[in-house]
Amino acid sequence: MVKLSVIVPFYNVQSYAPETLRSLRANACQDFEFILVDDASKDETPEILERAENDLQGVAQVVRTRHARNGGLATARNTGLDRANGEYVTFLDGDDWLAPGYYEQLVACIERLGCDFVRTDHVQCTARSRTLARVPHGRRGVVDDPRAAILPATRSTSVDYAYAWAGIYHRRLLDEGLLHFTDGLRTAEDRPWIWRLHREARSFAAVGLLGVFYRRGVASSLTQIGDVRQLDFIRAFDQVIEETAQDRDAEQLLPKAIRTYCAIISHHLTSGRFEPQVARKLRAMSAAALKRLPADLLSDALDSMDSERASRLRRLRRRPGHHEPAAGTASSTTPAAADDTEVAA
Repeated sequence: MVKLSVIVPFYNVQSYAPETLRSLRANACQDFEFILVDDASKDETPEILERAENDLQGVAQVVRTRHARNGGLATARNTGLDRANGEYVTFLDGDDWLAPGYYEQLVACIERLGCDFVRTDHVQCTARSRTLARVPHGRRGVVDDPRAAILPATRSTSVDYAYAWAGIYHRRLLDEGLLHFTDGLRTAEDRPWIWRLHREARSFAAVGLLGVFYRRGVASSLTQIGDVRQLDFIRAFDQVIEETAQDRDAEQLLPKAIRTYCAIISHHLTSGRFEPQVARKLRAMSAAALKRLPADLLSDALDSMDSERASRLRRLRRRPGHHEPAAGTASSTTPAAADDTEVAA
């Protein structure tokens, strides 16, 4: 019986993959399964993974697979989920790394708590700086109802802490269809996923366990590239709104989803990272997105925000325009988690 399946997508990360793989070896157990998914890398990543497979055999179970075409992080994770045999599942990105022995502590944590999933703190690493990022949930080491942890709308909560790799998930969530991602989403793929988990899972806990080191500022990461692929956040949040609107508690939960969507739109509008043509497309698609939202709930959301962001979005809302197609028509670059958690409130 496999105790833990670790799903690790890789795409053009030859500079970082060796450190990631060394940290996996420092977490190896005979009943752990490392699923290495090469998302059609064009650099030396495939050769690095082949050598790592040989190195890891004997200390852990290893599954190595390669996509013929690049599909993006969501699709690569789904490939791993389809091959996972573990009682528990977790994720790691191919340019991040772990503290030695972290996964044994993580498994012990969820087994002690007996809940559907556990969310953990992590360390954000930019150049030589290290910053502790905490799950925005006050009760630590206590099993809670994830649905109840979505609110309040005006404060960051655990549903805004979207990093899939900052946690561990019981296999029953996979069997119930709650762990797969929306195929083809190139960024913000964790957002519909984390909202679905909080709406539909029965129990979770937040803990202060540290062991994941998240590398920020990678030049090839989607969070650093201002092209059309970044605009998939609109498709991701449209999905959050659509699914939350169908929830039995839609009246209570939709204001939070809409306010978060508005905050992320404002963040992207002021990020300065987009090429001029993409920036124009961003404004047009964002205006169309605001027009799709329920007018009364949107007005309430804007009233609850600071005046600068609210004024920016009200101007955008009044903007005349035509229908814009959904984002995501271009091919992907390296997988990246959404980096907008801090602006959710």
